[in-house]
Amino acid sequence: MSTRVIDGKRLADNLIREVSEQVQHLLDADLPAPGLAVVLVGEDPASAVYVRNKIKRAREAGMRSIEKRLSEDCTQETLEAIIEELNQREDVHGILVQLPLPKHLSAERVIRLIAPQKDVDGFHPHNVGLLATGQASLIPCTPLGCLEILQRELGDLSGKHAVIVGRSNIVGKPMANLLLQANCTITVVHSKTHQANLLARQADILVAAVGQPELIDESWVKPGAVVIDVGINAVEQAGKRKLVGDVNFSKVAPFAKAITPVPGGVGPMTIACLMKNTLVAAQYARDQANGLHHTLS
Repeated sequence: MSTRVIDGKRLADNLIREVSEQVQHLLDADLPAPGLAVVLVGEDPASAVYVRNKIKRAREAGMRSIEKRLSEDCTQETLEAIIEELNQREDVHGILVQLPLPKHLSAERVIRLIAPQKDVDGFHPHNVGLLATGQASLIPCTPLGCLEILQRELGDLSGKHAVIVGRSNIVGKPMANLLLQANCTITVVHSKTHQANLLARQADILVAAVGQPELIDESWVKPGAVVIDVGINAVEQAGKRKLVGDVNFSKVAPFAKAITPVPGGVGPMTIACLMKNTLVAAQYARDQANGLHHTLS
């Protein structure tokens, strides 16, 4: 079988270009550029790389970026004061707090404090509830990126059977809701599922988001399935550190119709969807200021 390796960077570049065109429409109407505030606590190297990439993409999309850096030992009160300030700023349309936070800080409290209309990560319970009930909302960026990939690669997803491996609040559950809204038939398998690989073999679309390096091998994949690998795991191989997904690429690729690589698959689309969410939030703020009853979409 000829397998297509999905180029997530190319798709992300296309989405950023589309977002930048919409940003230009705002500027042409003498409206402010969307503003994305990114809050980074501590000096975690991986988090610093993620933040740098997000700021770079924001600028490519024509957006303003505001970076708030706090020390590793900052207090909950200090962090929450920053969030409250950003909530009040009219030039900030999206707020992202880079996770994970140091252990002494409560991510749950921070997420709940972010104004829902500025919650471009899509983690606030208000946005989670809107998504679960099929209403317009700000959607978690990784599952939104997966949906963008699938729709750009396959078109209409109606009637396809999608199996999601993993039930996290960040990926698995919102992914199930998004694919259900796209008229897929959904199965979610997890650590307590009996014979999960046999259920996965029924999938037209297999989304792996379980956080276990190379768990998914050929026994999980129906020939001709489209495989989306959300996992990103650092492992030691032959004395070198490398990144691998939740899918064993070399074993699965020969059976798949299309597959995302790690790195270079879902990751770039996740950041591009953060820019899409920031644009949506800015459009919502504009319409609210004009007294229009615009919903997030």
